[in-house]
Amino acid sequence: MIQDIYPARFDNVFKDRRPDTDSFVCYFKEEELLARCAEDRHELSFPRYAEFPEGTDAIYMFSIDAHAFFLVLEAGALPEGYDFYSLHAIRDLIRSSHVSGFTAYSAFHLWKWYSTSRFCGACGSVMERDTVERAMVCPVCHNRVYPRINPAVIVGVINGDRILITRYNRGYAHNALVAGFVEFGETLEDTVRREVMEEAGIHVRNIRYYKSQPWGVALDLLAGFYCEVDGDDTITMDPGELKYAEWVRREDIVLQPSDYSLTNEMMKRFKEGKEKDPVEENH
Repeated sequence: MIQDIYPARFDNVFKDRRPDTDSFVCYFKEEELLARCAEDRHELSFPRYAEFPEGTDAIYMFSIDAHAFFLVLEAGALPEGYDFYSLHAIRDLIRSSHVSGFTAYSAFHLWKWYSTSRFCGACGSVMERDTVERAMVCPVCHNRVYPRINPAVIVGVINGDRILITRYNRGYAHNALVAGFVEFGETLEDTVRREVMEEAGIHVRNIRYYKSQPWGVALDLLAGFYCEVDGDDTITMDPGELKYAEWVRREDIVLQPSDYSLTNEMMKRFKEGKEKDPVEENH
């Protein structure tokens, strides 16, 4: 999955630090990232801080091994030799290397939060960046805001040797599983039951947790679950959410073109008959 970057090490501990000239910079414009794509399409490269105008404000985000990554929200001039890529384009282009993909998705998550947290939601004042922890603080009413993380579920609904495969009405065009955001007052298991019923009209039982994944494109934390159909397996698809929902046999499952997502890993495990095997430990 996209976060599986071993042997590289991801360090997201907050630090109030300034960039060096060779620090990497992520810069977004209209939800597209400034980067350079390698000719073999296996890696993205990011501009260095020295390529931006002197004095450009940069926010420390995280480090991967010894490489520090900073976020620039506003720049007077942009480095030459780079292009802008949407996250969908990055997902299609960079399929075999997770480090730059994970960098892009994680940077997008923080960029989106900083960009939408400029003003206090309580009193409307301009927010300030805290120097002790990753938070935005209102200097007037002292409201404190942390990076937004949206919990969501991915659900592999099993029916014997078949699994419920879906495709979304909008956005990502490849095979997927039932998915949805957690609502207030719900447990994750409640969300699984509700989303499967809403999208496919199916009751489920034996809900069991599989694995989680950070998913910066929607500011999500995804929680994956497998479960079994309970009773009638007739699918009543919600056409407002999906354009396809069918029971598909293991051998007929068509996987996504990249191995970034928790959804694809769960489909792959079922296809290979490994959905009941112990989960491998992450490094």
